[in-house]
Amino acid sequence: MQRFLLKTEPTVYSYDDLVRDRKTVWDGVSNFAALKHIRSMKKGDIAFVYHTGNEKQVVGIAKIVSDPFPDPKVKDKKLVVFELQPSERLKNPVTLASIKARKEFKNFSLVRIPRLSVMPVSADEWEMIVAMSK
Repeated sequence: MQRFLLKTEPTVYSYDDLVRDRKTVWDGVSNFAALKHIRSMKKGDIAFVYHTGNEKQVVGIAKIVSDPFPDPKVKDKKLVVFELQPSERLKNPVTLASIKARKEFKNFSLVRIPRLSVMPVSADEWEMIVAMSK
């Protein structure tokens, strides 16, 4: 099982929206590197949902419930999407500042490549963020 972090602007689509909708198609990604990560996803993988903007924090966990497929809204076959369901809200959101404050995260994509909207998360990074949320 792979782990990812998905960024979203909460004023556009928040974790609360995902909970309300119960499932969504994660779309709107056009960055080459982010699309590469989406193409590597498999049904059953998991992801942190990270709120950008004024929040800058990991707020919840979601499950990827489909393999990637071409975005049906556009004609460009390079643009892929996937379906996502909420799993659980973090008891305490984990802020970007708290992540940056720990040396263990110096190579984490969220710290190194802050504009990337979809990124892999290592098992160790995942466990540290989950622990920080408790």
